[in-house]
Amino acid sequence: MGPAAAATSGASFCVCAASSSSSSSSSSSSFAKPLLHPRSSLPFPSKTIIYKKCKLNLQTSVQDTADSKVSCSVLNVESGINDDACELVSGEELSLEDGDDNIHAYLFKAVKNNNGTGLLLLSDIYGFEDSFTRDFAYRVACNGFNILVPDLFRGNPWTKDQPNTLFEQWIARHNPERIAKDITAWTEWLADEFMTAGVSKKLGIIGFCFGGGRVLEVLAQDQGACFGTGISFYGTKIDPLIASDVKVPVLFILGDNDPFCTVNEIKNIQMKIDRGSKVVIFPGRGHGFAHRPGSLEDDDDAEQAYVIMRDWIYENLVV
Repeated sequence: MGPAAAATSGASFCVCAASSSSSSSSSSSSFAKPLLHPRSSLPFPSKTIIYKKCKLNLQTSVQDTADSKVSCSVLNVESGINDDACELVSGEELSLEDGDDNIHAYLFKAVKNNNGTGLLLLSDIYGFEDSFTRDFAYRVACNGFNILVPDLFRGNPWTKDQPNTLFEQWIARHNPERIAKDITAWTEWLADEFMTAGVSKKLGIIGFCFGGGRVLEVLAQDQGACFGTGISFYGTKIDPLIASDVKVPVLFILGDNDPFCTVNEIKNIQMKIDRGSKVVIFPGRGHGFAHRPGSLEDDDDAEQAYVIMRDWIYENLVV
């Protein structure tokens, strides 16, 4: 079915729904000794808490891992974000052992009026400690969610002081298979934490830029086992061939002046997705406007993009 466009408040919507089909594959992985691990460089340290080993099959029902759950210390987060819906938020860093290495992530949780929904946020190339990414995640938690931001680059994100001529050399050091493995590890952790407890039926996944491109890869592999929806903000390096393997609705948000994520590319991907999805296009906006607004116009559209995303998550995961 071709896309049908409708205009709304400066953003254009292209909605495509397709009939569903069933297909699945099985895979499993295990990660030893997950633990909460404080780092002094982060603003919200927490106590060290050791988890037992857990194993989860993402393609079948989530295993009962109640014996691996722990209660975490709650730390107040100070922020200048003014949001009428905002409640007290806790923050804590998590660490999973991977051989001789550790993979890190940061978890924001709504303390009051928590709706129990777990979300995975995949960052852009500037990594999980970037202030724009942290501020966005904090605001999502303000609306009652639990949102985990993993360190996709294992302590080596791209930085603005590096010359652009070194970018390809930098990105080549981050093996796609290793990144996918880390995302799977944190998906398992989220499922253990929220789905096995029965507080969340499905997880959600959000991604910006580089992370937005990985959203479809995760959903295609998951086959609807854990994730109930995805949101891709101007995703880069998306493989259109995997779109037909995505079994849940996806929201795409982008500007029509983005050289890294074109409207035609995203519309073509949308039409291949097996379930109804939506493309929201912001005229005149470029790359990164929704989480890195660079002007007053960007800021207005970033606010609208956030509300569209929030409502999408509620409709697909909470209601």
